[in-house]
Amino acid sequence: MPLRRTALRLLAVCIGLVLLAAPVAARETLRVLTWPGYADRDLVQAFEKRHNVRVEVTLVSTDDALWQKLSANKGGDFDVFAANTAELERYIDQGISVPLDLAHIPNARKQQPRFRNLGAIPGITRADRVYAIPYTYSEMGLIYDRKQVKETPTSMAAMWDPRYRGRVLAYDGSTHNFTLAALLQGSKSPFRLGDGDYKRTVAKLIDLRRNVLTFYSQPEEAVELFREHRVALVFANYGNQQVRQLRKAGADIGYVIPREGALAWLDCWSVTRGARDRRLAEAWIDFTLEEAVSAALTERQGLANTIQADSSAAPSSKIIWLQPVEDSLRRAALWSRIVSGDRPGKF
Repeated sequence: MPLRRTALRLLAVCIGLVLLAAPVAARETLRVLTWPGYADRDLVQAFEKRHNVRVEVTLVSTDDALWQKLSANKGGDFDVFAANTAELERYIDQGISVPLDLAHIPNARKQQPRFRNLGAIPGITRADRVYAIPYTYSEMGLIYDRKQVKETPTSMAAMWDPRYRGRVLAYDGSTHNFTLAALLQGSKSPFRLGDGDYKRTVAKLIDLRRNVLTFYSQPEEAVELFREHRVALVFANYGNQQVRQLRKAGADIGYVIPREGALAWLDCWSVTRGARDRRLAEAWIDFTLEEAVSAALTERQGLANTIQADSSAAPSSKIIWLQPVEDSLRRAALWSRIVSGDRPGKF
């Protein structure tokens, strides 16, 4: 009998523990795939509390990494993600991105007029269905150290200048670098390279590899490298976000839009076809468009948001908005060989 009573007590304790743990286990998890600065912990916690859910944030630092994570399981590993308009095309093509129900994103009505006109923004609609909502944007200018670069650079070609060898930071992204190199070579279609363009563009990027200190991925990484290695020039893939971080770190820098123009991105939120709860994913998008949350993005990261007017925007004539490229996978494969050290004769 004592053994039976002991067993019953243990059974009761186990049942109690299961019942106590059940509410925690039952909490839904929203899986967010995004870029640095787009999902600060305090804001995530506010969303978790409001919706009684858990948010799992995964950060990426390149378009190549974003594609690898989303294409691995057709979007099934994430619910909502951030991508620039030029990249969205392949996510829609592959059925990874799904149409949104705008009725669940009422804060989109508060956006600036140019962001409410979704049909006029290339890449985010198809067959009158909306696949993404604009969130933030920036041009990719050139940052320079005022102490080392006495004359303001006028072109991105400065990154190839042998005077700065070993003191240049470039971005570790295949698509942007091929476009940038083609642009500097006078290509009229830097987003749509032909077979004949690849050889000279690869050679140009190998020259860049030989001139840089290294290629960075995240903005915080660039700040550390800048401070530790007497960097003179930085290709600002994250735009004003990097300018804000470097100045906050005490760097005496300048920031310019080169004469050939600056590539620019418009990042948007989209929902995957693997989303466990599309309504919750759309609630996340709506949350990021609240005035306080969007304002926090600008105040903390230095990035423009789509709710408030941006008085510091570069002249539209100097902005080259990203477009879908001819072959992302080909660019990525070649870029991997370039940064690995392959010589021109091997291509």
